[in-house]
Amino acid sequence: MDKTERLFAVMDALRRHRRPVTAAAMAEEQGVSVRTMYRDVQTLIGLGAPIDGEAGVGYMLKPGFFMPPLMFTPEELEALVLGARWVGAQPDDGLGAAARNALAKIATASPEDLRDRINDTGLWPVAVWSADSRRPMPILGQVRQAMRTEKALRIAYEDEGGNPSERVIWPVQLAYYEGKQVIAAWCCLRAAFRNFRTDRIVELEVTEERYGKRRAVLEREWRDSWQQDPRWQGGDQAQA
Repeated sequence: MDKTERLFAVMDALRRHRRPVTAAAMAEEQGVSVRTMYRDVQTLIGLGAPIDGEAGVGYMLKPGFFMPPLMFTPEELEALVLGARWVGAQPDDGLGAAARNALAKIATASPEDLRDRINDTGLWPVAVWSADSRRPMPILGQVRQAMRTEKALRIAYEDEGGNPSERVIWPVQLAYYEGKQVIAAWCCLRAAFRNFRTDRIVELEVTEERYGKRRAVLEREWRDSWQQDPRWQGGDQAQA
């Protein structure tokens, strides 16, 4: 890797981090010495890159800085295409359309036209679920909206045994498995975290009621619960 490529790699590394990252961490990632990394950072600052920080503390890009896409390595492009095609195979039409649009923007925003390379990566995800499980599920978009805006959902739900219940939930995570999707949420009825399979939701409404906590806080608490209880991994605990 020559110096120009290394400088671009340093900018990419800084762009991936929301918190200051040390020169030692970036040097290990790039396979160079810490001294070289310090020189690279100073070179970038001298060229006008909006980098905040100092030696021993860490560096980060200033908020609001936008750097347009540059060049993609073959592996980066293959990862983007394969991921977008997997998303497009899901029963979430909103995300599928967004994935296609994102690839189109990447292709035309790059200094080189990537459309031919995107169309000919030779990589396709294999979907093994049935036609019924591929039917569009509009509620997936509503769940994503609820998580973005931190608005509670009111749902009518049937568990594995067909027992109905109505409850208000605060969605924390939405997992896309092959053939099904699972919402991890705080259940106000049970006052605990629960999993809800989307194919067992009979009715769903996005309310104007705010979460009782920020979703970031709920996510940390949910992860703690998940790690402490192995039954969380893949089960349907709506009636627990």
